[in-house]
Amino acid sequence: MSGGDVTAEALWYVGPGRAEIRPERLNPRADNVVRVRALYGAISRGTEALIAAGRVPSSEYERMRGPYMEGSFPFPVKYGYATVGRVEAGPDGLIGRDVFALHPHQTVFDVPVDAAMPVPKEVPISRAVLAANMETALNATWDAASIPSGPIAVVGAGVIGALVGFLCARVKGAEVTLIDINPAREQLARALGLAFAKPENAPADCRLVVHTSADPRGLATAINIAGDEATVLELSWYGAGDVPVPLGGAFHSRRLKLVSSQVGKVAPSRRATTTHRQRLEQAIALLNDARLDALLMPAVPFRELPQRLPDILNRQNDVLCQLIAYN
Repeated sequence: MSGGDVTAEALWYVGPGRAEIRPERLNPRADNVVRVRALYGAISRGTEALIAAGRVPSSEYERMRGPYMEGSFPFPVKYGYATVGRVEAGPDGLIGRDVFALHPHQTVFDVPVDAAMPVPKEVPISRAVLAANMETALNATWDAASIPSGPIAVVGAGVIGALVGFLCARVKGAEVTLIDINPAREQLARALGLAFAKPENAPADCRLVVHTSADPRGLATAINIAGDEATVLELSWYGAGDVPVPLGGAFHSRRLKLVSSQVGKVAPSRRATTTHRQRLEQAIALLNDARLDALLMPAVPFRELPQRLPDILNRQNDVLCQLIAYN
């Protein structure tokens, strides 16, 4: 054990649409633990909007617990999983290193050494907050089994959708189109080297369609534009409530495959050879591309989050990855 007690501050979701910053007392640090002072964080808008609204289904309370989460669903909960900080105490080889951790929004925190992922020097620490999102996108490409050449569509040009499109476009011969109802997302698509279309102009007969919009209308679009024997990969998480799935029409005659993807487990195609840590390491390395800065929104000071969160989480706003600045 080393060091005395330290008081940090953490964001808690305390009721529908309400959050507050609470003091957190850290115990003396154990030898196999690093102490990290947060520099940047990010809001996972899709998941955290559902949590802030209290829309986590009771059946998913345990599966939805994030690493180092405290409290219990629906409220109060300390939640989040995208923080980059600098190691203040720990093994000599890590002191002073910038690391990514799947930790809730908190100014100072302790995590096991293995949970602190060093950020490569070529990846800016502000961009490194995308690591968890990139890990989800990478796992999705593995869940797709293989990325085909030819037309690929991603329905929903949020952070996850954009990152999936970015990864798919790395495959030779892939023709990737981001599809969204918001015409402003065309600028994001162009920044990432992707085509863009609104749903009514979406390409037809796609060999792979990835759905990330968390809207049943987006899922309907994804099914409608899939070609014969194509895969429709569903990444959206809808929280509580029923979701209509249009399985009539040409769904069966086209012999479509509707496949779910979720980051909690490594995709079956890589599970025997890739650990969770190795997957996250690969995701962080993939962030070495300046084009991805197009996903980052100007930073909000940590202490302003309780007042700013309702606006940040509002689906009507054109917010992508909302940065949090701790300094």
